[in-house]
Order: sequence, then C-alpha cells, then structure tokens
Amino acid sequence: MESSERPATAESGLEPALRRRGRRLALLSHPAGMMHSNVYTDQLPTLALVGLGASEALVGAQRAFDPLSELLQLPTLSAVGRLRKRSILIAGQLLAVAGGLPLVAYAALAHGSGSRAVAIALASFAATSIGLAVSNTVWFPLLRGYVEPGRIGSFFGLLRTGWHLTLIAYFLAAQRWLAAHPGGFGPLFGVATAAGLARIALIARLPEAAAGAGERVSIRDGLALLRDEPRLRRYLAGMMLTGAARRAAVPFAIVMMRRAMGMSDAQVVLTTVGWFAGGFASLYAWGLAVDRFGTRPVFRTTALGAAGLLAALALRGAGGSVAFMVAFFFALSVLAAGFGVADTHLLFGIAPERAPTATLVVADVTTSLAYAAAPFAAGLALDAAIRFGALPVTAYRCLFAVAAVATALALVPLRRVGR
Repeated sequence: MESSERPATAESGLEPALRRRGRRLALLSHPAGMMHSNVYTDQLPTLALVGLGASEALVGAQRAFDPLSELLQLPTLSAVGRLRKRSILIAGQLLAVAGGLPLVAYAALAHGSGSRAVAIALASFAATSIGLAVSNTVWFPLLRGYVEPGRIGSFFGLLRTGWHLTLIAYFLAAQRWLAAHPGGFGPLFGVATAAGLARIALIARLPEAAAGAGERVSIRDGLALLRDEPRLRRYLAGMMLTGAARRAAVPFAIVMMRRAMGMSDAQVVLTTVGWFAGGFASLYAWGLAVDRFGTRPVFRTTALGAAGLLAALALRGAGGSVAFMVAFFFALSVLAAGFGVADTHLLFGIAPERAPTATLVVADVTTSLAYAAAPFAAGLALDAAIRFGALPVTAYRCLFAVAAVATALALVPLRRVGR
C-alpha cells in the first residue's frame, strides 16, 4: 500500500476488549439492518411501485428518497455531542421501522385506489428513508472507533460479505414466494420489519467511549471542510460521478425488464439474487486487495469495468434474456463491491482520527445530493422522451450509455486523491 493512502490510526478511546465487542456486534447486527434497509429502499420498492402502476417519474422519485434524506444528517450533527451516538442510532432505526409498517399491508394498498395507494406507498418509503438517514449519521463514526489500524479493507469486506449472504437467502425465498404469489409483497416487507426490530435489540449493546459524547460538531464547521480540504473535494467528485451513474441506471434496468422485456416479478428478483451473489463472492477479496495495494488500482479496475458493463447493456437493450440480466447484475455487483470498499478505505483515511464525524457526515450528505438527483432526473427525462414519441427501449439505452461515460470519468478526480 502506498504511504499516501495509509489510513489514520483510530484513536477511539475504547479499550481493546470493547473494540472487539463493537466489531462483533456490528458484524451480528448489520445483516438484519441491511435486510431492513435494502428491502425498503432498493429493488423491491421499484417492483412494488410498478405493481401499483406508478410512472417512471415516481419510480425515480422513490429512488431519490434514500439519498435525499441524508441531508437530514446535517441538522442531526448538532445532536452529536449532546446525545450519545448509540441513542441517535436507535432512535433513527425505530423511526425507520415505524415508517415502513403501511407496506406490510401491501395487499390492501393494491386493491385500493391506484393514485392513493401510490401516495401511501411513497409516504411510507419516505418515512423509512428519513429514519435510516438519522441512524446513519452516527453509524460510520461508531464503526470508526472499532476498526483496527491497517485492517479497514478486510473488516468492511467481512462486514459486507455477511449481509450480502443474508440478502441472497432472503431474495431466493422472495423469488419462490413471488412465483407462487404474484404481487404478494406484504409478507416480504413484514419479514424486513422483523429484521429491523432485531437490529435494534443488537445495537442497544454497542460500546461507546465516554468521550464520544463530547465531540461537538456544527453545520458551519462541517460545510467548511468542503472549502478547506481539496482531497475531500476530489474524492467527492469521483464518488458522485460513479454513484449517481449507477443509481440512475439500475432502477430503470429493472423497469425495462418488467415493461419492455416482459419479465415477471419472480424473474426480476433473480437478478437481485445475482446482485447480492456478486457482492458475497468478491467483497472479502476486495478488502484484502485494498489493504495490500491501495485504492487507486482498485478504483481503476472497477470503474472501467462498470463502464464497460453499462455500455454493453446500452448496446443490448431489451434483447437480453433472464440469464443475461442475472449475469449483468452479478458482474456489476462485483465491481461495485470493490469500488465501495476502496471508497470506505479512502474516506476513513481522509477523516481526522480523533473527530471523524464531521468529515464522514459531510461526505455522505454531499454525495447523497447527487445520488438523489440522478434517478429523479433520469425518471423525468425518460417520461419526457417517451411522451414525445421516443421508444421506451431507446430511451433506456441512451440512459445506460450516459451512465457508462459518467462512470469512466470518475477516474479523473480520483487519480489525484491519493497523492
């Protein structure tokens, strides 16, 4: 690993035994938390909204809820220093679980008025996203205190491998359920709600240094980092390009499969299984690679590979089979997993070792603006193009081509971050 990319030593104030306990509880709780989070914010909501008859613009709007809610992390910063991070984490998770409860009654929504049902579903997804954003404000700062120096990549590789395996099992079961019960999303949201409750029971025992409550952060000080830290600005530019591209392309690949390729909900869920299988198969290896070789070669490999995959999807359009789309999502996930581990490794190196909260939150909020705008803007553009006579498949292919170019361009700012 290059010296310029070596992460700072974590000075958490926790004894080694408590740091080990924190890592253990993080590894145990994260699969349940990510099941709840993913089911309420990612692929399943897209399918549920399509089932309710939502337009492309509304599908794009829902995909914007999760990153747009991250803006709430800025006012939540003012609570850091007055409240324990663990208390903020639990409160946000409770709100997220409560917000998602209407989706457990999806069958009643599907049999109700179309526009009203879509509005209720969107409100529920929005409330869940708000709770998750509040919780996420302190999740990474807490983890920052548990990770051993020099093992950031391997820890996050292991952490993310665990929840990918859990979601593979969940979506395999979901695929069988939807094949037997088309449109039966209610029980799937119910299982995710139970997982969210299980996470609360586990994170309630997370250790936190007594000094952690004294880290006072103002919004003004946090935003000043964008002006004063050129490495942070270059990092954010790279993350926004590739993250926005992927978040614009993936939901409309799902919409294309349902509306242009004629796939069933169960067949689309197979591509979701392929996505999590890609992460599970590669995350730990990516973590070891980042720890050993640094971030730049991993960024280069994964960004160019993802750009190539998106370009291939643009060329193929709706001509792909179920097997092709499963393979596409698997490969894209492998590359996104590597990019994500390198992202975390680099960000933890940029964040100050004794007071990381401001840097981590400002980075999350800034990238989230792009992540929120991308799917919403893509949905509006697709709606407009289709309304003015473009073939839906042609519009989708143009979107995938633009996403491929943006992903490759992310390497321009990232190549200078580690210097």
